[in-house]
Amino acid sequence: MSLICGLPIIESVYCLACVRWVWSRCLYNAGHESENWGLASIEEFEPVPLLCRYILSVYEDDIRNPIWAPPGGYGMNPEWIILRKDSDETCGRSAPYLIYLDHDHADIVLAIRGLNLGSHSDYAVLLDNKLGQTAFDGGYVHNGLLKAARWVFDTEHEVLRELLARNPSYMLTLAGHSLGAGVAALLTMVVLQNRDMLGNIERKRIRCYSIAPARCTSLNLAVRYADVINSVVLQDDFLPRTTAALEDVYKSLLCLPCLLCVTCLKDTCMFEEQLFKDPRRLYAPGRLYHIVERKPWSVGRLPPVVRTAVPVDGRFEDIILSCNATQDHAIIWILRESQKALDLMLERDITMEIPANQRMECEHSLSREHSLEHQAALERAAALEVPSRSTHSYGTFDQAQTSAPVSRSPGEASSFSSSRKRRESWDELIERIFDTDESGNMVLKNTQATKA
Repeated sequence: MSLICGLPIIESVYCLACVRWVWSRCLYNAGHESENWGLASIEEFEPVPLLCRYILSVYEDDIRNPIWAPPGGYGMNPEWIILRKDSDETCGRSAPYLIYLDHDHADIVLAIRGLNLGSHSDYAVLLDNKLGQTAFDGGYVHNGLLKAARWVFDTEHEVLRELLARNPSYMLTLAGHSLGAGVAALLTMVVLQNRDMLGNIERKRIRCYSIAPARCTSLNLAVRYADVINSVVLQDDFLPRTTAALEDVYKSLLCLPCLLCVTCLKDTCMFEEQLFKDPRRLYAPGRLYHIVERKPWSVGRLPPVVRTAVPVDGRFEDIILSCNATQDHAIIWILRESQKALDLMLERDITMEIPANQRMECEHSLSREHSLEHQAALERAAALEVPSRSTHSYGTFDQAQTSAPVSRSPGEASSFSSSRKRRESWDELIERIFDTDESGNMVLKNTQATKA
């Protein structure tokens, strides 16, 4: 009887929590995430619009007779395309891609197309994500995207090695959009782990641009590879913010209201530090570039501004309730806004009339700033005790913590200790109520017993 009388109170508390969550989501704007980040420079952002064009060209059947060419064309010489592979040639192992030898920019580009809504194999790659199943280089990665990346590397590493040998001064750039962005990011990590198979290419000659990527790496990997991998996100794009495992969203037996209920409870009851302690939680990889073109209560689009950082906390953690969340994911919109942002940067550069020698100094200064920012991110990750599966010679959190120990005041230490105890009690509660079945989904323990 007492339990029945308490149900209205529980329902009221839950409804208030849901209203609070919805209200906070409605007031939240994507510009808040990057408002304290630095502005991107021309040198670091200049490749983005061009790489978007290369990625778009993968959708064409014949680049010489394009059907879907964006304004300004693809900016490609058909004679410099080394190879192209469509869905039939990849046999569903990866999204279609091409290799382009860009002599104009001294670059060897491998561009991977995004998700095709009509391709079942693309869905199979994206949904093959049993969290915790695939360990990589001391962290965890998206299982299906890693398998696709390894297949591309095994298939094309000889071609890439030959191109790098013939063009020793060229960069190796891996780029992709959406599904292809995740494959490109993990392919970059595979390449860095197997540089001997590419003629011992130097790390500084490798770079990756992930356009609107899926969350595919654990936090320690996302930060450690930030000197090589760059993720570009347009305003409210939903995919880099989708924290729930896509496999669980599509294959879960729970109804949508139940899924929203769990999301609301997690956002309301879980502490932020708890997220950092989960080694299997996935994030957008590398250095982040955020293209901001709208502000709260503004009408229409504003001149785009590009901000960049290597954040540890605040890596697009919240879904934005916006009517543009899916539109901002489209590669054609990202191309349009990134080109606008670059044109504005070039206009300001011409107005300032920076001499050539000062421009060189700015480039060296930018490189030093990025290196320092990367080191600061590693130290921040060490301070937050971001877990890592093992110790590494490059970018180790333990080494960063040793070189720059973090001291806490007694008040901060006691607060941190008490919050840690609360998180542990929440974990114990979850372990008591839920269990994991053979497919990796969380189920009630009594339900599992009944089935047995």
